[in-house]
Amino acid sequence: MKIATFRHQGQRRVGVVDPEKGTIAPFDLPAEKTEDGIACLIGMNPLPTLQAELPLAEVTLEAPLPRPRRNVFCVGKNYYDHAEEFSKSGFDSSAAAGNVPKVPIVFSKVPESVAGPGAPIRIDPKVSTAVDYEVELTVIIGREGRNIPKEQALDHVWGYTIVNDVTARDIQGRHSQWLLGKSQDSFCPMGPWAVTKDEIDLADTAVRSFVNGEKRQDSNTGLLIFDVPTIIAAISNGITLLPGDVIATGTPAGVGIGFDPPKYLKAGDVVRLEIDGIGTLENTCEEMKA
Repeated sequence: MKIATFRHQGQRRVGVVDPEKGTIAPFDLPAEKTEDGIACLIGMNPLPTLQAELPLAEVTLEAPLPRPRRNVFCVGKNYYDHAEEFSKSGFDSSAAAGNVPKVPIVFSKVPESVAGPGAPIRIDPKVSTAVDYEVELTVIIGREGRNIPKEQALDHVWGYTIVNDVTARDIQGRHSQWLLGKSQDSFCPMGPWAVTKDEIDLADTAVRSFVNGEKRQDSNTGLLIFDVPTIIAAISNGITLLPGDVIATGTPAGVGIGFDPPKYLKAGDVVRLEIDGIGTLENTCEEMKA
């Protein structure tokens, strides 16, 4: 099931998407329940009844979780080819530990960095001149847990979405850590909707990115260094994961920093991310004015 957060006639709503028909059927929920997007459905059984379908063209899609309840968890260097290209980039503060990590490298993005499909990626040239893109399969947690065994980890998953882990590489390098360069305003596009976990084959799902129609990344979730259960087990080791928590699982090779010279984003660039079974997330870069 594909479930989106959207606005219609000034109200935030949540509904089931049928991409082939180009429609969305809203759940029968009061406005106060839908303010946090699809989070209102996590743990709800049965789901509310559906109302009459609306054309997707008549609604504005938002991030499935417009403001997550806390920072988005992210995993760095989680594809072998990207670990190699990033360690050679000069921006990798973890390179001394080796190209391929022995345990998941976890950082975060602040909730306010989240942006919806179609929203601009805002580039402030006074802050960064090295803005990069990263397509990532992203987990949405559905059940609370702490010290979750790997074998039980998928029982805690509600579903998946797409995140563009936009990164200011120069800030990342200057501060020798990743939070600031990853958490700039608009640097976490998410969407176009979420899918329930039964929609995704974690062992074989294609992951791609394009900039202005040029294919940059083309990989598969089967090539993750640390799979989703391993990531969940690692993050929940002493930390209680909560329903609605978001975990971006890492990006494959082909990011801008991996080219010589680097191919950073600039105003007017259109970034399109595709993950089979979910859909397409597209955002255009826009220069912030003083």
